[in-house]
Amino acid sequence: MDTSKARANIFARIRTNQRRGPAITAPERAEVDNYLTRHPVGPQPAIAGDLKLRFTAMSERMASTVEEVGRSTEAPAAIARYLEKNQLGTQAVIWSTLTHLDWAAAGVQVQARPPRRDESAGADPVGITGCFCALAETGTVVLLSSEATPASTHLLPATHIALVPASRIVATMEDAFALMRAERGGAQNMMPRAVNMVSGPSRTGDIEQTIVLGAHGPFRVHIVLVTDE
Repeated sequence: MDTSKARANIFARIRTNQRRGPAITAPERAEVDNYLTRHPVGPQPAIAGDLKLRFTAMSERMASTVEEVGRSTEAPAAIARYLEKNQLGTQAVIWSTLTHLDWAAAGVQVQARPPRRDESAGADPVGITGCFCALAETGTVVLLSSEATPASTHLLPATHIALVPASRIVATMEDAFALMRAERGGAQNMMPRAVNMVSGPSRTGDIEQTIVLGAHGPFRVHIVLVTDE
């Protein structure tokens, strides 16, 4: 669902109540850019060494599993092996941005649509996504919502599989937001409705301080790390 028009209307009404024009002006954008440039960055941990190795180690520490492949074309076969090993069947829902990969040759039956929510109607057990970037600091996968990349694909299924290009691993969360502003900000682009950061399976410790996985999202998270692209 495209919500950009509705969001623009809401912001226009807010600006009208503030006695501003309906659209953001160039001087206003320049003021924001100047503020972000001058704003001091808070303390950050030193992320030394190979970002890919740090991301892998932290992902596994957060209970994700990780497999490396050389190219994205190898991802369907790697995912087929993972599904077979964990007895998860051969069906999955995927982002439409991944339909160019040869899933049929790997024996994975995919549908590019949001997952079904109703378990009585056959909820989708596996969701496969790409990502916007990933954080070496915490082993986190960053996902931006859009019509082609719905958040439900990684929130609703019990198993979330994410394709992460090693070239999109950044050191810290601050670096991720800087990349977001560079690639998705500005007058010609709209920031996403939702930014989700996934650090391993969903978990809670509310009951007797016992960690339970899959409480509010996926029970498992598997990362296919694409190293040569």
